[in-house]
Amino acid sequence: MNSGIKLQVLDVSKNFLSGELGNCWTQWESLSRLNLGENNLSGEIPDSIGYLHKLEALHLQLNRFSGYIPSSLRNCSQLEFLDVGANKFSGTVPLWIWEMRNLHVLRLRSNEFKGNLHQKICQLSELVVLDLANNSLAGTIPKCLNKIKAMAVADPVYNYYLGASRYPKYPENLKLVPKGNELEYKENLGLVKIIDLSSNRLCGTIPSEITGLIGLRFLNLSWNNLSGKIPEDIGALTILESLDLSVNHISGEIPQSLSSLTFLSDLNLSNNNLSGRIPTSTQLQSFDSLSYNGNPKLCGAPLNNCTREEKFNVLSEQAEYESGTSEFYIGMGVGFAVGFWGVCSVLFYIRTWRHALFLCFDNMTDQVYVTVVLKVKWFNAKLRSCMTNN
Repeated sequence: MNSGIKLQVLDVSKNFLSGELGNCWTQWESLSRLNLGENNLSGEIPDSIGYLHKLEALHLQLNRFSGYIPSSLRNCSQLEFLDVGANKFSGTVPLWIWEMRNLHVLRLRSNEFKGNLHQKICQLSELVVLDLANNSLAGTIPKCLNKIKAMAVADPVYNYYLGASRYPKYPENLKLVPKGNELEYKENLGLVKIIDLSSNRLCGTIPSEITGLIGLRFLNLSWNNLSGKIPEDIGALTILESLDLSVNHISGEIPQSLSSLTFLSDLNLSNNNLSGRIPTSTQLQSFDSLSYNGNPKLCGAPLNNCTREEKFNVLSEQAEYESGTSEFYIGMGVGFAVGFWGVCSVLFYIRTWRHALFLCFDNMTDQVYVTVVLKVKWFNAKLRSCMTNN
């Protein structure tokens, strides 16, 4: 046990270990890094793991652990790296996790966590990896995310990989899904700043404050129930490499500022309610139509050309005008017929009006007859006068 007390790094990951963990961690007080990931371990995490007061990194990913994360782990105040992804942990995310001010990496991906994202998440000012994807988290995205200072700095040489200086042979490793494909990061982990909240039940709008995280490289909010518009200042995330907002209820137009993201190499806005024209830029038109499909009111390259759509709208308006014109003439015809037969009906039933009308017609006929006769006589007299003079 004396050797165990002095042990600082224990890495038994990627083996075929099975069974449950023993409740004997009180004897390992010097342990600062514990990696049990990618085995077949099961059961609950024993409370005695909270006695590892010097623990900085804990890897439990890709096992079959269940139950709750023990509250005794809050005693590990130096914890910087917590990865419990791909297990069967359940319940709400413990509030004490949001109070672990030294956390750089929090990966709870692919478990059965539920409940809302607490506002205290914004206290994790050193966080550079927030991966809560594939759970059942609900509620809205906190508006205070811009208080996570480590993500609000666009420093490309942010020196982060836990314990690398003290344990150069054991750099931290982490599997992330930054662009739809799982990748393993080791020495280059210091360059990763990611928020992945995909495949949950989050609702509400995307808070505009998220655009203050100018150091962010990967943002995935897909497969939720988000609504509202894409923040207008999304272009402030100048070094963003991947943006996935697909399968939500986001509406409105694509902000023009999105076209200024020159580092963007992966974009997915599909299956939303976006509308209008896709901003024209070399960047946005470089993505294929799959990035924009499922938005019926969205147009522009690489989708159908907006000019054609506008032409279609003009033709529709013209058709509506012609339809209105034809209805006008039809109305005139019907009105004339109704008026004509109405007058005829009145004359048929009122004898005095009928006699007056016929008398008026007779007088008009007589006047026309007299006028024609006089004109004929005048013309004949004029003709005879011309012939006599000749």
